Amino acid sequence: MQRNYAYYKKAFDGIPKPFGFVDLDLLDYNIARITARAGSKNIRIATKSVRSTPLIKRILHSSPFFCGLMCFSPQEAIYLLKQGMDDIVMGYPVWEPGALSGLAELIRHGKSVTLMVDSIAHIEHIEGIAKRYGVRFPVCLDMDMSMDVPGLHFGVWRSPIRTVEDARPVVARILSSGGVTMDGVMGYEAQIAGIGDHAPGMAAKNALVRTLKRRSVKRIAEKRAELVAMIEDALGSPLRFVNGGGTGSLRTTTQEEAVTEVTVGSGFFSPGLFDYYKDFRYQPAAGFAVEIVRKPAEHLYTCLGGGYAASGAAGKDKLPKPYLPQGAALLSLEGAGEVQTPVLYKGEEQLDLGDPVFFRHAKAGELCERFTHLYGVSQGQVVDQISTYRGDGQCFL
Repeated sequence: MQRNYAYYKKAFDGIPKPFGFVDLDLLDYNIARITARAGSKNIRIATKSVRSTPLIKRILHSSPFFCGLMCFSPQEAIYLLKQGMDDIVMGYPVWEPGALSGLAELIRHGKSVTLMVDSIAHIEHIEGIAKRYGVRFPVCLDMDMSMDVPGLHFGVWRSPIRTVEDARPVVARILSSGGVTMDGVMGYEAQIAGIGDHAPGMAAKNALVRTLKRRSVKRIAEKRAELVAMIEDALGSPLRFVNGGGTGSLRTTTQEEAVTEVTVGSGFFSPGLFDYYKDFRYQPAAGFAVEIVRKPAEHLYTCLGGGYAASGAAGKDKLPKPYLPQGAALLSLEGAGEVQTPVLYKGEEQLDLGDPVFFRHAKAGELCERFTHLYGVSQGQVVDQISTYRGDGQCFL
């Protein structure tokens, strides 16, 4: 299912640039691969990596193994619940009282929303809203899965709960509360799921990352199993779910007996940052096109716009990647700019003013913050205009 420049140029002929697109055939291919790699585990969709209600529904309906959503914003969760979706786990703690009130109202009407917590302060804050609305909030305990080695915090800074002993007082507070119920446990192993280990020309770094990943995988499995055992012993029954993983850690997370579901997001679109993993590769299913408006020198083509940088620590890896024509590259001194993006290209395609250059965003869902809709292409032709959150008039974070 390899795509080339001529394929997309013909498919999008006549469509004004810039535009975003999703290759529905490649998206379906990625969905099938992800489902197969998850084995018997359920899959929760990380909505921040999709940010399009029709595409979220397409993925949800593609397999019975898709069990629900993990949302990044309470306002987003409220919006999706009102669009008919359910079984939402908040990926991050919610503090804003108005947002908690909105979620409480939906829970009172039968919707399933689980809040993320990692402290007694979270529980006490939530209890006040729960009492006011006469509900009990299901909660998920977030355990930090990072690993410290000399001179390096290998992972991301999330929960302050780093050991089972750290979790005990929070668990005890949850179980004694009249406003919350223990619903699940999660741990996001960002150092496995979100760090590539097969970057070209970086053999030494790749080897180091793989070594740290192997050490981390063993510790993560032990920590998660110990936490689940402690909670289920105190609870006297199984948790509804034990969540872990991400696109980059499916192979290892699904091997953990304690895990009941994995979260996947970026793998559906397979953006630029996910090109450099040793044990998997999905198809680049989403991107954007900008228009060549100048030719300032031989082999240089200046495009209008294109500076859609990704979040995170600033670096070249957060810039969009020229995708097609194959061999196109950014200039190191200009990169991708707000109003112009020069591209160096010495390949065989004949490029003229008005022609598109196709890019891939470094991250997945952030692409949708730039466009009101994505053009859906299948079998070489545009078959749909698919609304994004922005196209629905929504802006959550």
